[in-house]
Amino acid sequence: MKEIVDKIKECGVVPVVVINDAKDAGMLSDVLCEEGLPCAEVTFRTEAAKEAIAIMAKAHPEMLVGAGTVLTIGQVDEAVEAGAKFIVSPGFDAEIVDYCIAKDIAVFPGCVTPSEAAQAVKRGLQVVKFFPAQQFGGVSTVKALAAPYTMLKFMPTGGVNKENLESYLSCDKVIACGGSWMVKSELIENGEFDKIRQMTRQTVEAVAAIRSK
Repeated sequence: MKEIVDKIKECGVVPVVVINDAKDAGMLSDVLCEEGLPCAEVTFRTEAAKEAIAIMAKAHPEMLVGAGTVLTIGQVDEAVEAGAKFIVSPGFDAEIVDYCIAKDIAVFPGCVTPSEAAQAVKRGLQVVKFFPAQQFGGVSTVKALAAPYTMLKFMPTGGVNKENLESYLSCDKVIACGGSWMVKSELIENGEFDKIRQMTRQTVEAVAAIRSK
């Protein structure tokens, strides 16, 4: 778990990817790795998710590929079988969290309330997803939740973009942000990998600039 958290923190941004056709997964993973962002949360919103994870994991064993929008234990098993190294759920699902902990699978459940944060702390989790971030008050809510739960760090996702990235990453309770602006599904579907490459490079540069301040 610590190794995965360290890698996510190093990246600063976790691309949240929706892939409708698994054939695009290889090229996308090439671009992300080549531009210095070897990480992806492939969401289980499409039937291509499992195959896409498998393609990415095989093409780039060094890449940190995870599964997002995981809603069932069955999806946890599918994702891990495909090569996913971490699981992300939009909310705090105790069944999924406990299952992952028992199987020694890194899991980042969504938490936006003190009660959810308390359940995470109770289970020994040190990092949780904060989703949907902007709709639930953004960085100010992260700081408020972190005040009583000092052992928790957060990965805000949902409404995070290049304009507000600095406000999140400047908070010491945020290890990284999830975002899709550099890997929008329409860009993937249209094969616009040059644009994805450019925006990925800009994102890596932005993270470096923010952290150098």
